[in-house]
Amino acid sequence: MEELSASSWKKFINNGYRIFIGTGASCPHRLIELFLESVGQFNDLEFVYLLTLGKTPWIDPQYEQNLRVNTFFVDQGSREAVRSGNADYTPCFLSEIPALLRDNILPVDISFIQVTPPDAQGYCSLGASVDIVMAAAKSAKYIIAQINDQMPRTFGQCYLHQDEISAFIRVSEPLPEVAPSELCEATLQIGKYVSLLIEDGCTLQVGIGKIPDAVLYQLTGHNDLGVHTEMFSDGLLQLYNHGNITNRLKGLHEGKTITSFCYGSRELYAFIDNNPHIEFHGTEYVNNPAVIARNNKMISITSATQVDLTGQIVSDSVGGQFYSGIGGQVDFIRGAGMSRGGRPIIALPSTAKNGTFSRIVSEINSGAGVVATRGDVHYVVTEYGIATLRGRSIRERVMELIQIAHPKFREQLLEDMQRSGKVPAYQRHTPATVKELGTTEVLKLEGQERDYFLRPLHPSDQLRLQSFFYSHDKVTLFQRYRNEPKKMGTVQAYRLVNTDLRKDMALCIVERQGPREVILAVGRYYILEQGISAEAAFVVHESMRGKGFASLLLAKLIDIARRRGVKILTGNVRKDNPAMRRVFEKFGFISEPAEDPVELEFKLQLEEP
Repeated sequence: MEELSASSWKKFINNGYRIFIGTGASCPHRLIELFLESVGQFNDLEFVYLLTLGKTPWIDPQYEQNLRVNTFFVDQGSREAVRSGNADYTPCFLSEIPALLRDNILPVDISFIQVTPPDAQGYCSLGASVDIVMAAAKSAKYIIAQINDQMPRTFGQCYLHQDEISAFIRVSEPLPEVAPSELCEATLQIGKYVSLLIEDGCTLQVGIGKIPDAVLYQLTGHNDLGVHTEMFSDGLLQLYNHGNITNRLKGLHEGKTITSFCYGSRELYAFIDNNPHIEFHGTEYVNNPAVIARNNKMISITSATQVDLTGQIVSDSVGGQFYSGIGGQVDFIRGAGMSRGGRPIIALPSTAKNGTFSRIVSEINSGAGVVATRGDVHYVVTEYGIATLRGRSIRERVMELIQIAHPKFREQLLEDMQRSGKVPAYQRHTPATVKELGTTEVLKLEGQERDYFLRPLHPSDQLRLQSFFYSHDKVTLFQRYRNEPKKMGTVQAYRLVNTDLRKDMALCIVERQGPREVILAVGRYYILEQGISAEAAFVVHESMRGKGFASLLLAKLIDIARRRGVKILTGNVRKDNPAMRRVFEKFGFISEPAEDPVELEFKLQLEEP
């Protein structure tokens, strides 16, 4: 290992060489600056890398006769050059990039990397970035290192011996930092919905940015979380500080966080420094779907630029222009999908360009590329809710995704799908937003381990409502429907789930059973007499009787009716249904004989809102 001088470059570099530069916060900026001072000596070099933090002077047109950029991930520094054709983009799963380097499919001649000073045994740590850096270093003819005494020393598969380094420079400078994201109301709502899909004991994969930060912000009430993620961020650090992350139940590398690179705040870099609980490994391991799947209840949270109504995911491009890269999205989607209890989640805002474009689309923009297929995706989340796609037909997917699109685009999306024959002509979409209810409520019942969710009944609930109907016993059908109906057809179910929530009200309580949502109770009211009064009705599945579901639904119906100015709320109950009579009496309803002699009519005078 020799100290680099201005005259050393020709000793290691020839024309036409491919030069790898380190990733993210570990990009050796000072080393590259020194090289650019002498780059005029060379022709037809190529810089290849994943992504970097900080300035990217090597993309400046003044160097175009000497070197060209080839990136695996289009970041802010390289985006314009790639779009203009002055730089290259190589799409590849992050798990497979190390093999491209090691197998000489994309051979590397020189690796410019940043490391810690050697320890007493002569080993340097790659610090904050192992990802594809180790594979590039091991594959190169020569390693030229920027040795930085402010680089955190990390643990894992991240050590190079000083004898493997051909030349070096010494610097002492802090790693570049990334400012925390500012979270808007819509982003926080996305985070809240995603958090509903995460249970205690889950293993997390998250990236950096507004949506991952919003999700992590909502997890401070969770217990025994684990981490297996390609990138370690400040959001995860906060969960460590709150005691939410223990890595106790992962099933693989229990007690340890597994990651491949890290960037964020100075506090984050201090946390990973000499921390044996955080291990850094290459992406051929961290992003290997088979390895990811060995983690229990693996949660993958990634984003997209567009999602079409069949579930295809666009994430590396906007129209015909490349925006980012494939990265580790597919690796983690597939790994989480194979994990026991795992859930791959796509989370994104419903609109782009200040609300002028829908990100949920009937057709992907011309030139855009599908990164994750419609067979990969389990959940899509926007600020309007959760769409469950796994095991759902195209017709069901369409309605699920329309439900989480921005309301102003929903009618057009439905019309597009009807023209293409993906949904029946009689399907319609009516508003399914209840501002008085707010967001989906989590119901935690005493003595129950499971969470239940109270929300409006959606147009996408047609099959769920049919399943709920056919699960009833004869007594329930007779008491609720006043006879014993034999069927609930598709058209009838559509009509029941397409309640116009601007006028009438339809709420349900659901339980998540893996990727399924199962309706356990439904409560409604229908406006009568020009809005002066409304008739309420509800039904609870037999298995959930006595848990307070009927009271919860009636309380919500009363509250919403009162806020909307309804004067009288009524309900008809059979005389041989004492449990339902007690529910109405609990809320102060007064009973009197109904027109049907076997029923009582309950009436509640509502106060002014």
